[in-house]
Amino acid sequence: MKKIYFTITGLKYQYGTDVFRRHQEVTLKKDKDNEFDREAIEVTLPGLGRVGYVANSPHTVLGESVSAGRLYDCFKKKAHGRVVYITEKGILCRFEK
Repeated sequence: MKKIYFTITGLKYQYGTDVFRRHQEVTLKKDKDNEFDREAIEVTLPGLGRVGYVANSPHTVLGESVSAGRLYDCFKKKAHGRVVYITEKGILCRFEK
């Protein structure tokens, strides 16, 4: 199976990048009540809750990662990802169903 990557954004509205570590697991949850984006995917960490969202704009998606719109149909309610790179522009993760 081909590896799928996604970008976590919205970090400045939550905890920033300091809470992330390489190889760390993150949880993805569809945010069906999001009034701004029908395909919003919330990213959470244990003990902190929401730490950002999966990027859904060409301006915020890093490298070869997919947008939230492309990832949305890859899982039912929840999924997991693993942090690969931590950058100032976002956190790049590998999708793990």
